[in-house]
Amino acid sequence: MAQTLYDKLMSAHVVREEATTSLIYIDRQLIHEVTSPQAFEGLEIAGRKPWRLNANLAVPDHNVPTTERSAGVSSIEDPISKLQIETLDKNCSDFGINEITMNDIRQGIVHVVGPEQGATLPGMSIVCGDSHTSTHGALGALAFGIGTSEVEHVLATGCLWQSKSKNLKIEVNGKLNEFVSAKDVALYIIGQIGTAGGTGFAIEFAGTTIQALSVEGRMTLCNMAIEAGARVGMVAVDDKTLDYVKGRPMAPTGDEWVAAVEYWNTLHSDEGAHFDQVISINADDIKPQVTWGTSPEMVIGVDGNVPDPDKEVDPVKAESIRNALNYIHLKANTPINTVDIDKVFIGSCTNSRIEDLRVAAAVAKGKYIADNIKLALVVPGSGLIKKQAEDEGLDKIFTDAGFEWREAVCSMCLAMNADKLEPGERCASTSNRNFEGRQGQGSFTHLVSPAIAASSAIAGHFSGVK
Repeated sequence: MAQTLYDKLMSAHVVREEATTSLIYIDRQLIHEVTSPQAFEGLEIAGRKPWRLNANLAVPDHNVPTTERSAGVSSIEDPISKLQIETLDKNCSDFGINEITMNDIRQGIVHVVGPEQGATLPGMSIVCGDSHTSTHGALGALAFGIGTSEVEHVLATGCLWQSKSKNLKIEVNGKLNEFVSAKDVALYIIGQIGTAGGTGFAIEFAGTTIQALSVEGRMTLCNMAIEAGARVGMVAVDDKTLDYVKGRPMAPTGDEWVAAVEYWNTLHSDEGAHFDQVISINADDIKPQVTWGTSPEMVIGVDGNVPDPDKEVDPVKAESIRNALNYIHLKANTPINTVDIDKVFIGSCTNSRIEDLRVAAAVAKGKYIADNIKLALVVPGSGLIKKQAEDEGLDKIFTDAGFEWREAVCSMCLAMNADKLEPGERCASTSNRNFEGRQGQGSFTHLVSPAIAASSAIAGHFSGVK
């Protein structure tokens, strides 16, 4: 019987099936400092040990500062952030968990470090106490976020109860226009189907446009699958996937590599496989995107106008638009490219890889940020990416253009570290969520691609690349 990629991955990991749920085996658990303390505490109280130590990899990321940190954890000023990282270090030491610590050059955002180190491999089931674990599906893996109690359960048993999702294929075909990226594809899709459009589904992204994306671009796309309501986003394995994985520190070698590749090449949806829903999108319809409201689905092209609630026939949707505009301090029908911004953030698990930095640097090269820009941050996704960017001279391009070049970590994606927006500040951000207060209490977040973030920093307002 023909199977979808999701069906194959689920069936390969089933340990036991019940009427509505399945117990599945978890190959890899990624751990960070925010959702793990209670999990380790639960193990300790119960007198349990992790079932399989080498299935786990820990990386502090949410609370790590982006500024000078040679003094280690002691340099963290916020007491809660400091405590969380100290607790992760202690728990990993006490339980024997492999941890890439704060000052290790390999440290960075867990969803960047996992693929970079080869901890993420095709065919794996991967979990993390973080919703954007869907990122890892770009490598043909079954990857999803879990809660703290589930983190403990996976540590103790190596398994997890899961209900099977329906299958949704989103096909994007054609060639993307200049300066349209995977981030724009993701935002456009969410704008079309809504933040609940993928609820109950596992999304497989397919089509010629997706095939043409780099693995890094596919990670950006799968990262945003959760913002479409899906728990899982994935892309079939192809030669790009294999080339990306080969030679990574934790990737198989020799005969194991040969055997792995033989299996990985089967990780695609079979001809004739049944999808519960198929959505087709023309790449030529996708423009550079900017969110205007307080949800990723509130998005328009960079040359578009803020919607008018009075023109919306659905009263519930109209009220939602009014509430969003009221919060974000925008008026209906305003051209989004006339809206001034205060700060720019290039980074996060969505857009902090070397490809993202190269694009942003190309836009910023030889230019300088506008006078009204209070701060423009560039934060690489890992220490290794930071080093590669510096070897390529990207850091110099950014600093010459007035951007600040920071240490690798989550940074201004969410208000959980020193990098926050002040009340009333408006930010062009390459992160993944624009909820109320996401980057700081009373702040306004607009999601964009790295190219549009850099271009907007130069212009002082939302702007396409000129």
